[in-house]
Order: sequence, then structure tokens, then C-alpha cells
Amino acid sequence: MTFDFAASEAVGVGWLNTAGPLLVWVIVLSFVFIECALIIGLFLPGDSLLFAAGVVLASHGAHASAWLLSGAALVVAVIGNQVGYYIGQQTGVRFIARRGGKVLNRHNLERAREFLDRKGFFAIVAARWIPWIRTLAPLIAGAARMDSRRFMLATTIGGVFWVPTLVLIGYYGAGLLDAIPWVKTVLVWLSVAFFVVGTGYGFVRYRQEMRRPVEEEPDNEYPAAA
Repeated sequence: MTFDFAASEAVGVGWLNTAGPLLVWVIVLSFVFIECALIIGLFLPGDSLLFAAGVVLASHGAHASAWLLSGAALVVAVIGNQVGYYIGQQTGVRFIARRGGKVLNRHNLERAREFLDRKGFFAIVAARWIPWIRTLAPLIAGAARMDSRRFMLATTIGGVFWVPTLVLIGYYGAGLLDAIPWVKTVLVWLSVAFFVVGTGYGFVRYRQEMRRPVEEEPDNEYPAAA
């Protein structure tokens, strides 16, 4: 008995022909902004989403779209972090920590702040690759009154090494598997499933955390930064 790889691929990823690159763009840009700007981004699978986007675009052979999406998502990531910086500047982080929170707690806030205090400019660059710090860093930098131009430069450099890298690794990694259609099909399904399950789990965790009472902290906990 022979296995029809072409049929397998059609069954596995045929539905993507109706979804199309446009849907990938909408999902990626929305989630990148949320993860970089809002506290709920702590619970979203940003890294796996970017990788999955590249894999899905590869199933369409959307070479130009993969590169354009990388650029657009980079811009959105920078804008998102600027929004997070502004929120931190205006409100501080006193509404984030939750009493008994598993993720949103004083301990994690202190770890993020200590990381930014030790590494400064480099911390904002490196934060793009550290999921929970990626969301907290702009808020803490804004609350600490970090110089806005230094923050903008650091978050842009970090974004350049984060967004295009993951999208293009997914795209070209999946493209290398064109000679083995069933493996490519499995990779597409795993990428999409991981994103869907991760997002659902993230929203559940976020709701659980936000139900807990706020653990306020003094505003002077975050003195002005250079």
C-alpha cells in the first residue's frame, strides 16, 4: 500500500487556501500589538505565533508577504511598546500586582525591575526575547521615567532582532520541507494548534489572575531612570 503525500497535504492544509495570508496578517499584527502594549500580553504565545505565521505563509508560497509582514509586525511591536511606555509613565505599575497572583505578583515585578536596573539599555533590547519581561519592560521603563529616546532606540533594535527572525525562520524552515509534504503538513498543524491552545490557555490564566485583588505598591518604588 502506498501513501499519497499530495493528498495528505491537501487534506492537512487545504483549509489555508481559504484563510489566506490576509488572515495571518490580521492575527499577527493584533497579537503583537497586544503583547507589546497591554498586560494581557504576558499570557499570549507571541514567539510561537510569529514562527507559526512564517510556517503558514510558506504553505502559500507567499514569499513577499513573509518579508512585508516581518516589517509591518516590527513597526507594530515598536508602537505597542511605546503605548506600554506611555501607560507606565501615566499610571505606574501599581495596578498590575495581584495578591496571590501566580504571574502578576510583586516578586515578578521586582525581578523585571532588577533586570532593567542592572542592564539598562541592553535590558530593553534583550527583553524582546524574554516573554514575560517583554510585556513588563515598557511599563516599568515608563514608570521609572527612562529617557524616551533611549527607550525608543532600544526597543527598535530589539524588535529588529525579534520579529523578522522568528517569522523568517518559520517561513524558510517550512520551505525546506517542500520535498517532504507530510512533514510540512504536520509542522503547519502543530504550529497552528500550539498557537490556538496557547492563546486559549493564556486567556484563562489572565482571567484567573485579574480576579485576584490588587496589591498596591508605593509610587516611589520606581524612581526616575536615566
